[in-house]
Amino acid sequence: MAGSVNVTEVHDRKAQRDFANVPFIVQGSNPVWVPPLRVQEKDLLDPKKNPFFKHAKMKKFVAYSNGKPVGRIAAIQDDAHNSKHEEKTCKFGFFETIDDSEIATALFKTVSDVAKAWNLDKILGPFNPSINDTVGVLMNAYDRPPVIMMPYNPPYYPKLLEDLGFAKAIDMVCYRLTSENMTDKVRRGAEIIRKRSKLKFRHFEKKHFWRDAMKLWDVYNKAWESNWGAVQMTEEEFHHLAKELKQVVDYDFVNFAEKEDGELVGFSLALPNINEAVIKIRDGRLFPFGLPKLMWHTRKGAIHSVRVVLMGVLDEYRGRGLDTLFHYDNIVTGQSKGIYWGELSWVLETNKMMNRVADMVGAEKYKTYRMYEKALVKKDEKWDTII
Repeated sequence: MAGSVNVTEVHDRKAQRDFANVPFIVQGSNPVWVPPLRVQEKDLLDPKKNPFFKHAKMKKFVAYSNGKPVGRIAAIQDDAHNSKHEEKTCKFGFFETIDDSEIATALFKTVSDVAKAWNLDKILGPFNPSINDTVGVLMNAYDRPPVIMMPYNPPYYPKLLEDLGFAKAIDMVCYRLTSENMTDKVRRGAEIIRKRSKLKFRHFEKKHFWRDAMKLWDVYNKAWESNWGAVQMTEEEFHHLAKELKQVVDYDFVNFAEKEDGELVGFSLALPNINEAVIKIRDGRLFPFGLPKLMWHTRKGAIHSVRVVLMGVLDEYRGRGLDTLFHYDNIVTGQSKGIYWGELSWVLETNKMMNRVADMVGAEKYKTYRMYEKALVKKDEKWDTII
């Protein structure tokens, strides 16, 4: 047990620094953990720089034990999520704590109090801070580093949450795919799909970046509209994300399927797994030594894995094998670039089609992330405690 626990809202620079340092205090000694780049997290949390906060608000908190930071959490009200899903949900995110139930209890009691003040009746998460960023609690495979834009947490997190009465909302599955998984049957099938589709297949064109980016945004919003927790990205949010991804994208891993008139009907976006390099920057600082490390470890031929971040196919073109073809083309592209494996993530456990496709191409189900939820119940017009 920790000493007396005090939870403080982040208002001043010291608290901001403590909030940023907590992940390093909690997980910094674990060689599998990939540190967040501090400059990226700072921008992510800045309402002036992140357009997510045009439709959301957030309160950040740090837990102290004997005057030292030992945990953190954020309470988030996303009006776009609540409007679309007709909910009164308070999201939680950026949760980090040492292995201590007292600290976890104090952090979630604070989020509960904020949710009640905002007149919200459920807590759901983690979102860091939105569905389009890192989400979920890692449930297994703690010996494997996370890939780009995927979170990592110690193995005691699920128990801390469940002991507080949080229950599973939904699981998200990650698959591992290698060139060895790609059988001759899959190869033959992919080529048959290509010939029968009567579609044009190409890669994203760098010289027409915003033209192709806006095509992708349109199909993404349409294809993901009915997914669990999905919230359409505003154009401003998409521009913000596209500018960030532009720094790391390999255009040969962005596959388009188009009709003859140029209308995009399906795409897949895989990113080089720069976490292979970021894991070397143990303090999360790019200057003075982090940036040279990042540049060296992301040089041509140095990255050996990718993550399929997004895949979208319009309703009328689903079930025609386009997703299988995209996976096949990524393997072929990877073989020419020294890419040995890829992670397909994340896939909702309820998405039968995408899970079936992953199985068809021989991918291994190797990680699971979980979203947790807990209702806040009113009794006699008063909020019941979360604890």
